[in-house]
Amino acid sequence: MHPDRQRKIRELFNEYIEMYAARDERLTERFSQNFTGYPGSGSQLIHDREEWIRITRQDFAQVPGRIRIEMLDIALQDLADSVVVATAFFHIHLPSGGDYFSTKVVRLTLVFRREGDDWMIVHCSYSVPYHSTQDGEVFPLHSLQEQNSALQALVAERTQALHDSQALYRLLTEDAQDVLWRTDARLIVTYISPADERLRGFRADEVVGRHVFEMFTEEGVAVVKAMIQRRAQEEASGTPVGFLNFQVQHRCKDGRLIWGEVMSKTDRNAQGEIIGYHGITREITERKRLEEQVRQLAFHDPLTHLANRRLMLEHLDQAMSASKRSHHHGALLFLDLDNFKSLNDTHGHSVGDLLLIEVAERLKACVREADTVARFGGDEFVVLLCELDTQPAEASEQAIAVAEKIRIRLSDLYVLQAAPSGPATGTIEHQCTASIGVAIFRGRDESQSSVIDRADAAMYQAKEDGRNRIRLAPCPVEAG
Repeated sequence: MHPDRQRKIRELFNEYIEMYAARDERLTERFSQNFTGYPGSGSQLIHDREEWIRITRQDFAQVPGRIRIEMLDIALQDLADSVVVATAFFHIHLPSGGDYFSTKVVRLTLVFRREGDDWMIVHCSYSVPYHSTQDGEVFPLHSLQEQNSALQALVAERTQALHDSQALYRLLTEDAQDVLWRTDARLIVTYISPADERLRGFRADEVVGRHVFEMFTEEGVAVVKAMIQRRAQEEASGTPVGFLNFQVQHRCKDGRLIWGEVMSKTDRNAQGEIIGYHGITREITERKRLEEQVRQLAFHDPLTHLANRRLMLEHLDQAMSASKRSHHHGALLFLDLDNFKSLNDTHGHSVGDLLLIEVAERLKACVREADTVARFGGDEFVVLLCELDTQPAEASEQAIAVAEKIRIRLSDLYVLQAAPSGPATGTIEHQCTASIGVAIFRGRDESQSSVIDRADAAMYQAKEDGRNRIRLAPCPVEAG
């Protein structure tokens, strides 16, 4: 990530933390109209911005004095030009409330999106290891007071017994939603809390004594090995390493895969040698789904689910770099539907959308999986072909052959089923063709915009020549 971009995400996060810690009412102005969030005291996803503002004000009213945030770790992600994510782990120190909250690790995920000139918060997720709040509470202060009174009586009676049997340790681990675990230096599991059985379905006796890699997919094992290597390299360079934080898929007993966020730290003997590892694993499957949803919105056309202009430009840049290394040609096909407007004018945009969806499916069926199909907007589509021949004439023939396959397929009759509630109903038949411009490229002899402009100009030439045909753009040298 570019340092300037990283600094911007950190500034957005720091601004949020400062306003939250200061109980600053202006924080409510930072929430987007399209806000969603998980409050720390519940598991229900909130879609109503006003409800989240109410919860925030309830939080501020319950603890009006400034709180202190003790940061443990933070991860910054750059999902798109207009979408960034910050995930942090920290302790909360309240003005009153004893040491209870200062021992709890809180995870906060913030998704920021640029809306106009401002960066707004579109998602906020608090994950805290307590759920005993009562009506009107965000922090369980009342229940904590009741628990403290009961614990004081219990401790006076059974302090020695609790120490002998390690019952206190079990109370702190067995009811936790997060998975607590420990391994030896060889990564053999020596302890795992009951939460793992609730999450993955494996009993503790099925996990203890087994290698930790058995929990993960092959990709997950590679991630863990990379993290261990990274720790060793940083420690060899004299950089102190505390908790390592990473995300990895876990295998479940019923065959499912879930995502877990792992916080891991080494156990060392008096000589400083690693004798094991311990940590916490928290399920983040829903968070990963939301992140993928955000990415889908940022890089794909919402109607056809094809790549959008931004993603196509990224793929074109990658294809030009690959072409420069391999000396193979690539091709960009620019398509425009010939009589799309008449369908919209006659039957309405909802039927037009059905046609665009069908066009997208036909285009995908005409190309290889390695090629890219994108919607540029309206009824304009772009197809990126990679790894064509090294000779320009042969590469042009290959691209023209694909374009002809597309032209014929798109000219087939469209049978569209209109929705009963729309302006048009029943089955609608429509004949639609496409004009296609083809631009061949190799390496980085020209810019992305030049390749696109040549393909676009060839497409307009196809329209001028009568539509429903293909025109090959001249090479840059020939064009000059």
